[in-house]
Amino acid sequence: MTSRRMRTGASAMTAVLLLGACGGGGPGGSGGDFSGDKLVLAVLNDQSGVYKDASGPNSVKAVKMAVADFQKKYGDQAVVDKIDVTSTDHQNKPDIANTKASELYERQGADVILDVPTSSAALAVANQAKNHKKLFLDVSAATTALTGAQCNKYTFQWAYNTYMLANGTGTTVTENGGKNWTIIYPDYEFGQNMTKSFSDAITRAGGTVQSTIPTPFPNENFATFLTKAGSTNPDVIGTMQAGGDLINLVKQFNESGLKEKGVELAVGLMLITDIHSLGVDQFAGTMFTDAWYWNMDAEARAWADRFKAETGTRPTFEHAGNYSAALQYLEAVQAAGTDDADAVVGKLEGKKVNDAFLRNGEIRAKDHSVVHDAYLARVKKPAEVKEEWDYEEIVTTIPAAKAFPPAEASGCSM
Repeated sequence: MTSRRMRTGASAMTAVLLLGACGGGGPGGSGGDFSGDKLVLAVLNDQSGVYKDASGPNSVKAVKMAVADFQKKYGDQAVVDKIDVTSTDHQNKPDIANTKASELYERQGADVILDVPTSSAALAVANQAKNHKKLFLDVSAATTALTGAQCNKYTFQWAYNTYMLANGTGTTVTENGGKNWTIIYPDYEFGQNMTKSFSDAITRAGGTVQSTIPTPFPNENFATFLTKAGSTNPDVIGTMQAGGDLINLVKQFNESGLKEKGVELAVGLMLITDIHSLGVDQFAGTMFTDAWYWNMDAEARAWADRFKAETGTRPTFEHAGNYSAALQYLEAVQAAGTDDADAVVGKLEGKKVNDAFLRNGEIRAKDHSVVHDAYLARVKKPAEVKEEWDYEEIVTTIPAAKAFPPAEASGCSM
């Protein structure tokens, strides 16, 4: 790794925005305390595949919003003047994510990598963060392994995990009469971890998972898997798919006749872009657990209005989570007066946070899980929708202490 960070401007895979290039120096200066005389924030995610709408290019814009807000807040008092935001596509493949992460840390001089949907890809990036002793703020991957068995000092899980999703949806649907479940899941780390978390939650609530059915990832045709699930005569089919895969499965479920036979569909992970893409009528009445909703309160809406002005669309919780992670990283750098990873980690650990995304947030020092309030939501019926993107009703708030597993249960050893 070079002693000074250099940007390979000819790289076709990377789009770079240089922000705040004016010279000068805040209290810490932009010299010896910052390698390369600047900060580099890198967004690594799916730019063109099944998770593009959930996160994708608009997460890059959310991170740029955080940089702009940080620079507006501190002005000449900022400890660093130059901040780059760079992005690249990992195509939801762990081997590509592994290579890209190494390149970002070494060649692009990234101080922090953000986002990284697809749990298998995120685990690869976490390993690179550990090896390079650079930060990784996971926003879009949900596996509990990131803050459990495969935790490390430089990785934080910012927005949600499979326990949070299962503890809300799996528990509630079971307690409301959905006792017998069949789970359909994408056969990679996220789907496997989701299936385990949901199975545990369903069992604790007095239900039974009678069958689990793996599917390829990504996938377009779920007809065979839905027929197999229906043959088990479940009360509930739980789908652990997300993004484009979820849209395909829900559409085919609605065409399968299973709903008319009294089979309920429970969605493990859903984002507002999924509802928008397929139509609110296709999801009406569906209960699910959300990490954040753009119209849940005045503060969320105000930020969502700014986001819409930048992008032309409403944000998912992953977009808001990336904004929050980038902003709190920059605040930690400001407090540390340096981009030294160990110093920044020290400023993040144990911090209590309320911002545009986090409500009652705490960055736990023991396992680097960012715990916060979560929300049990219901998809509105078409007649209840008052404006475009007004698709969710927050049924109840799940307090942070209940939404996430206790730190001592994580299995994390730094």
